[in-house]
Amino acid sequence: MASDHDMLWRRCAYLGRVLLPLLDREPWRQGRRHDRLRAWGIDRAVGERLIEVFVALASHAVAVDASLSVAEFEDLSISTVADATTGKQDFELLAGLPGTFADDRDETAVKIFRLYAYTGDRSCLQLLRLSTEARHTLTVLAARATAPFPTCADIFRQADEAGRRTSPSPDET
Repeated sequence: MASDHDMLWRRCAYLGRVLLPLLDREPWRQGRRHDRLRAWGIDRAVGERLIEVFVALASHAVAVDASLSVAEFEDLSISTVADATTGKQDFELLAGLPGTFADDRDETAVKIFRLYAYTGDRSCLQLLRLSTEARHTLTVLAARATAPFPTCADIFRQADEAGRRTSPSPDET
């Protein structure tokens, strides 16, 4: 059985994974993001995965700093997570992570993030660029939300609704 800390990380990782598909409901946003990544010399797949992990790391760092439980994580403000993506140092985002990860993709992405964070020079510039991209993604999704101060739960709800709209109905399967 997974510990509360592991479950918290899983929710944070899920938040990171649902953001870009939600943002890309306006297809032109994906094209612009791909253009920016290309201009920065960042592979699209690597860049998008690092944006996801940036959000996961930022939300996890905020949740750990505030000693939030998994249930309380749902009430975490998206603007607080957005602030953490650009307001926390790379090493602060890496503090307090689980020792092991249930999902190999998460472990690999965190290792790549660590490599970028500790390599310096150009890699640090790339992380800075990706942090602003992560912040932009969170800001746009928060602006779309119907709640005045959107939370992680609001983003999860948007993802659930988007999934229901794109999933075939039982009659179509």
